Amino acid sequence: MADELGPDDILPDAAGDRRARGRGRGERRRRETAGAEEGGELIEKLVHINRVSKTVKGGKRFGFAALVVVGDGKGRVGFGHGKAREVPEAIAKATAAAKKAMIRVPLRDARTLHHDGRGHFGAGKVYIRSATPGTGIIAGGPMRAVFEALGVADVVAKSVGSNNPYNMVRATFMALSEQTSPRAVAQRRGKKVAELLARRDGAAPRDADAEAA
Repeated sequence: MADELGPDDILPDAAGDRRARGRGRGERRRRETAGAEEGGELIEKLVHINRVSKTVKGGKRFGFAALVVVGDGKGRVGFGHGKAREVPEAIAKATAAAKKAMIRVPLRDARTLHHDGRGHFGAGKVYIRSATPGTGIIAGGPMRAVFEALGVADVVAKSVGSNNPYNMVRATFMALSEQTSPRAVAQRRGKKVAELLARRDGAAPRDADAEAA
């Protein structure tokens, strides 16, 4: 039997389980504030916790699975999941896995994406779009955690498939992995960055040269 829990839910079964869950919340708060105190190196977001119970002789045996997103707020982000008998141990495993699987995503003006994209994993389908300054992060649930850890300030995202957090996060990462910068496209096509920017934005060549510089 598997029960899906949110990050802030309290386990109802036993006092020991409640204490373990409370320690998990405290551990998550300490990790989220540690990055700011140490210079903001990494941002850790606890996306989802799943509890599984197995009935054995003498009672129930609980296990926990955690989904964590880690990013530096400057274009690098990763996700991981871990399983353990205790919540803090499961979160620690997920965090270690996320740090090992971080990817770099090119950002436009260090605030939004260069172009629109879409990704899917299993039944999860997501669409992401770049946005103008001041838009904010228009995304919900697991997708918001990914963008906050990545350092995106303006983005519009929509999930049209499964609401399973694992599928949503993987689909979001597939969409982000397809992001390319004008510099990379210019190198591949043998053109100047200013030419691509002028065609994309409809700007004058002089303005495009200034933005490229």
